[in-house]
Amino acid sequence: MLDFRYHALSLAAVLCALAVGVLIGIAIGDSSLVSSAQDGLVHSLRSEVRVSQRNLELAGQQLSDEQTLVSSFWPLAVHELLAGRTVGLVFLGESSDEVDSLVQDGVKEAAGEVRSVIAVREPPDTTALAGQLASLGYGALASQPRLLRRLAVHIGEEMVAGGHLLERTRAKLLSSYDGQLGAVEGVVVMRSEPAGMSAAASQAAAALDSGLIAGLKAKGVPVVGVELSSTEPSQVAWYKAEGLSSVDDLQEVGGRAAMAFALAGYRGAFGTKSTADAPLPSPSDAPSVAGRP
Repeated sequence: MLDFRYHALSLAAVLCALAVGVLIGIAIGDSSLVSSAQDGLVHSLRSEVRVSQRNLELAGQQLSDEQTLVSSFWPLAVHELLAGRTVGLVFLGESSDEVDSLVQDGVKEAAGEVRSVIAVREPPDTTALAGQLASLGYGALASQPRLLRRLAVHIGEEMVAGGHLLERTRAKLLSSYDGQLGAVEGVVVMRSEPAGMSAAASQAAAALDSGLIAGLKAKGVPVVGVELSSTEPSQVAWYKAEGLSSVDDLQEVGGRAAMAFALAGYRGAFGTKSTADAPLPSPSDAPSVAGRP
């Protein structure tokens, strides 16, 4: 038999739930209550947006002030760092007017001079070069990558010191050049990733690039590989593999300052990408005789 007290409690619970439901329904139906809550929410959101916009404006102003400060100080940081020194700019593959302009600006700010700007044709026309240099033992250039690399080493040396081989082959080897070839005290290299080539052409381009870098380094002058923050794919890993210092943010003031320090003999991977060691060289990394072999 059902206990009377249990029945009474059950009935009370039902009535209580009904009352709560009625109150909620009244509250939902009260348009003034809903409107008030909505207005409060909108006001709160607008206040948060205004605060966020103000914080954003302050951050933007702070960043602008910092950039102005950096731009003002960087000429002092590199003042006379490359005084009296000549620099060559070498594009391995596609050239870039933007990079050319940035390198010129950075070297000039450090009191140096860009004497030559060279763009190496890739892939190389090995058949034409072989015909031109057959008398010098390069007749099999088109079929022997090792022979191409040997030639590239000699060309790289002459990009620093000058020579007849570079003068003789420049029409076939270079897609463009400006200034005086040879006799420089530092070299900036910008490499473009070989793309759209056959396997044989890619192999030839790789042999040429590696040989040129070996030749540049053989003369004991600082050689630094550069790129922009937007460069894809990044060439920093390639620069490191070839034993070069690198700068990955040339478009920034700090990048151009790092390039000047690298040309003065500081070693490392500088910039803002994950492959960089630091944005700028440390004073403790100063070469014993900056930039002089």
